[in-house]
Amino acid sequence: MTPDPVFLATAVEIVLRAGDIQMDGRASGFRVAKKGAIDLVTEVDLACERMCRAVLAERFPDHDILAEELSAGPQEAARAPYRWVFDPIDGTTNFAHGLPIFCASLALELDGQPIVGAIYDPSRRELFTAEHGLGSFVNGVPLKTSGTAPIGDALLVTGFPYDMHVRGPELVELFGEFLQRARAVRRLGSAALDLCYVAAGRFDGFWEQHLNPWDVAAGALVVTEAGGRITGMDGAAFDARAGHLVASNGPVHDAMLEVIRDSRAGRTLSGTH
Repeated sequence: MTPDPVFLATAVEIVLRAGDIQMDGRASGFRVAKKGAIDLVTEVDLACERMCRAVLAERFPDHDILAEELSAGPQEAARAPYRWVFDPIDGTTNFAHGLPIFCASLALELDGQPIVGAIYDPSRRELFTAEHGLGSFVNGVPLKTSGTAPIGDALLVTGFPYDMHVRGPELVELFGEFLQRARAVRRLGSAALDLCYVAAGRFDGFWEQHLNPWDVAAGALVVTEAGGRITGMDGAAFDARAGHLVASNGPVHDAMLEVIRDSRAGRTLSGTH
């Protein structure tokens, strides 16, 4: 089914407006609060989300909304076939520290599957968009994943969760395994942009765990529509609610899954968990 063009137009409008709010906030200053030990929220996050909710409530009152700051949580059940999934600032820690790697991310799901996605990076003025079956684009230019095949030639990216201080050993060990096998590994601090950069061929692969649906729903569609591949870290079919993923150009995907399997097997044999 081809998505209604109004859906993408609305998604683009919202992320562009969110980008304006973000840049205005950077210029004028903003308050920062803590949701956890290292998990931040700013008044700009809240302003972006309230704007999004107001626009969607007016135009699509029968649609559901799942968003980071004002929803009950990532497992909140959908109440309607159409559901918008919004991250008002993906990369809030970067934003709060003045690091220009953040974005707004919005997807529309139909029965749990993303059909429209829009991600806007206001610092670089890059707008990533995707529609199911119609491809993905950056500023109107078609995206295509890289052709890198050996993992030794691959530039990879990952991220760490806000409870890193609890899960650190396991995550650092896997990070080390990838460092030894790939050309290089980066960490930007925005899962949505990580996915867009895989779609654009800037990265060859991305893995991360302990994610939320608003982190990945739009970016996953951008990757697959650019010819990439996404699964869970266990190789199962991708599910935004599973909390983990591997996204790649395709050719390095199986090698990335092998690194993860080997790392987990090694931890099991050594008796660490």
